Amino acid sequence: MQTKIRLGVLFGGQSAEHEVSIKSAKSVIENLDPEKYDIFPIGIDKKGSWHFLKAEPFLLALKNNFLPTFRKNDPHFPLLLQKVPAKEIFFSPCTLKASLDVIFPVLHGPFGEDGTVQGLVELANLPYIGPDHLSSAICMDKGIMKEILKGQGLPTPHYLVLHCSDPIDEQGIIEAFTLPLFVKPAQMGSSVGITKVHTQEELLPAIKEAFKYDERLLIEEFIEGREIECSILGNEDPKASLPGEIIPTHEFYSYEAKYLDEKGAHFVIPANLDAQKIKEVKYLAIKAFKALRCEGMARVDFFLKKDGSLLLNELNTIPGFTSISLYPKLWEASGISYPRLIDRLIELSIERYKRKKSFRKYINPLY
Repeated sequence: MQTKIRLGVLFGGQSAEHEVSIKSAKSVIENLDPEKYDIFPIGIDKKGSWHFLKAEPFLLALKNNFLPTFRKNDPHFPLLLQKVPAKEIFFSPCTLKASLDVIFPVLHGPFGEDGTVQGLVELANLPYIGPDHLSSAICMDKGIMKEILKGQGLPTPHYLVLHCSDPIDEQGIIEAFTLPLFVKPAQMGSSVGITKVHTQEELLPAIKEAFKYDERLLIEEFIEGREIECSILGNEDPKASLPGEIIPTHEFYSYEAKYLDEKGAHFVIPANLDAQKIKEVKYLAIKAFKALRCEGMARVDFFLKKDGSLLLNELNTIPGFTSISLYPKLWEASGISYPRLIDRLIELSIERYKRKKSFRKYINPLY
């Protein structure tokens, strides 16, 4: 009789955040209770191939603190399928259903955080952690996300969306925004492809850089103020953590500051805010979470202006899960340990799965 939950931890992926995803997966696996879970690491390489790994060698390979990757025949990562002839390898969503009970997609960025994997796991008829395919897709596209937040009357920075086929009116952009401004890919995370533009001469190179990662980009106003973060946990009745603050030592909280420079930022957890402002942060974070139809988890990022007003920057539906990531750190400060947080996320995924399967659009409810 099965007593432990068979948990698939899905990580890696084809996005520019591949290495960060592996680090997050390492932290998740290290904090899972082996008495409760049978753990199945599933790595997606940069070409999109899926590799079913052994948990112990995987963790042993990651004992050093570095940003790793993995490839076929890589001595650091023994891949169970690497010696199987290609003609014998078969994979479909049904393979997951036969082997696993729950999926934890620890995938950051496109092809993981954008609803693609979530849709695949739904085809496999399995519960999974985090928002569903629609909410994931909405939150991944910063332009669409901001349109919905604005439509709900929630405060957001001034922004402009450009498609790669649109004419670039440099002068018009400069006139519409006060320098400096930010240029960022519409669908990317971890500050990949983002440039802070100080002069008109820097604008076109920044646009070209952002278009390397997506066909749509955002021009966004620079907000002078504090960077405040809040973690959300729950399904129909979500709860908000205490807020935290990021104080970058770089010009902004770039990829390098987040992952490559140990002194790239200083975190204040909880943030030094009065009780009323904490209440406002939590209220807006939950309202944004619900407006975007999120369930499970998200990290909500704010700007706190000098006049005391808050602006919603974005929601991250699969936030970082490394040992120093803000999402779990904020919950630790709010009284929920990292291991208990993972337990709760798994519980929420199963609760949502059972709720959704009760509707008649499914041929076999609770199959």
